[in-house]
Amino acid sequence: QSPPFWRRAGPNKQRSGRISSFVPYVCSSHKVHPQKADYLLFQLNAIQKATIEDAADDGDGDRLSKLPNDLLLNILERVDTLDALRACFLSKQMLKLPTLLSQLFLSAGSIPGHHDSARVFRPSEVLRTNRAVAHVTDNILSTRSPEITISKLKIKFVLTQHESLTIGKSVARAIATQKFGAAEFEVTTDKAYKICSPADFLHFGKQFNDFVGACPDAFAGLTRLWLRNMRFGEFDIPNILSTCKLLESLRLSHCDSGIHSVLQVEHAQLAELEIDQGKFERVELICLPKLQRVRYNNWCSYEDPLYFGFAPQLSKLILTKTAVRSQKTLELSQLLANVSSISDLHLDFRSEKIWVLPECPKLLTPVLSKLQHVNLDHLPEGCDLAWTMFILEAAPSLKELCITLWDHWCIMTTDNEFRKKYGFCEKIDMKWKPYAPDFKHKNLAKLTIYGFQPDDNLLRYIRSVMEHAVNMAEISLHDRKVCVSCSDLDSEIKDKFCPSRYPRTAEKRKQTTEELGSLAMIHFRS
Repeated sequence: QSPPFWRRAGPNKQRSGRISSFVPYVCSSHKVHPQKADYLLFQLNAIQKATIEDAADDGDGDRLSKLPNDLLLNILERVDTLDALRACFLSKQMLKLPTLLSQLFLSAGSIPGHHDSARVFRPSEVLRTNRAVAHVTDNILSTRSPEITISKLKIKFVLTQHESLTIGKSVARAIATQKFGAAEFEVTTDKAYKICSPADFLHFGKQFNDFVGACPDAFAGLTRLWLRNMRFGEFDIPNILSTCKLLESLRLSHCDSGIHSVLQVEHAQLAELEIDQGKFERVELICLPKLQRVRYNNWCSYEDPLYFGFAPQLSKLILTKTAVRSQKTLELSQLLANVSSISDLHLDFRSEKIWVLPECPKLLTPVLSKLQHVNLDHLPEGCDLAWTMFILEAAPSLKELCITLWDHWCIMTTDNEFRKKYGFCEKIDMKWKPYAPDFKHKNLAKLTIYGFQPDDNLLRYIRSVMEHAVNMAEISLHDRKVCVSCSDLDSEIKDKFCPSRYPRTAEKRKQTTEELGSLAMIHFRS
């Protein structure tokens, strides 16, 4: 009897090599936290050890063979598929399980030891692992029973000609011959963004276009697509979208159509769009009838980064920006002029300039009338928060407001000369006065503050919110968020850290609540 496909010797038999961190993000986790995934495999290994010991004692064979398949499959589908294949060496019964998996996640990062941050990997290991991913993808999809539905297929791979074609054609055949649910490609390049030249970006963009042209049936069945480090022609991204007819989620990281280019997006099924960096002047969402979520991280434009055309279901908008003095302050009334369905708004200021302009309720209420959740992240510590009250004035349906105050030094530019040269701002308070000083908000029920310090600014702000939000039920106060990377910064930067004065004793907490004038609704969470 021939061994299972994934045990056969072949050109990729050296797949024990581990993935290189040379490729950005290729080692990110899937489904469960890496430590939990490793724990699941540890449990299986423990069973294997006990099985071997017991088999020597009672000759009863391994106990893994007595576990029901649905239990084993439930465990194996919680980890990367390559890890699951290794676990299937544990018993004879498990040798047949890979072809029964309904969820498959094949990644160039699924190699033993890839969670070890101290491990240094070579670029050659990336390519070897990528070949293993292509080989296993081809074999596992070609040996499955067509009667077993693939509920989810996710493949993370490096864009290389032979391996990409192998993956693309294998997926196309599987989509055509098997029962399929969701299919996802996450495509990165063999060079990280920071070392890519303009010619590299163009080369990777052309390489991906060739890939799409060679495997249109695979892309026609995709539901999610994530691309990194590619520069396309003016019409390339729209053409890719027209090929991916079932696409529900598109993410572009360091991708664009040239410096100051304009991207126009139209798609019948797209529900989620994420853009990280890139050099677009503007992204125009022309006609997206099913679009629900948009995230834009660090646009380069000095004008409004987004134009909303027809997007009637858009409910969540996430904007992140490290702004400098010369960049435009966004006016939400203009940015969202064609959108009145936003219920969840997340603005991340990266501990730098406040880049949103407080506006009067008359202009803002038409676009924020359905807003229920607001998250203001990475606001500079020590700044007056009174300006945020414009959101309460303009959003009558608001239920929850979350504010994070944080001078997050490891994401900030700290070199003084660099900050001066490129126009980074020092801390300044945003000027604002209420348009209706006596307004009452009837729906805001929860205020959460991370980075709470019992200073006059914050105490005055909380009292103001309590005064206007007449049905406030809970105010949760947390200490500063903790970042492990910040502990590795130079001592010169660490000297800028201000010790936290978060009230931790019962006495100090009682004093704070008395100053706020409310005992029942104040909760100290740290």
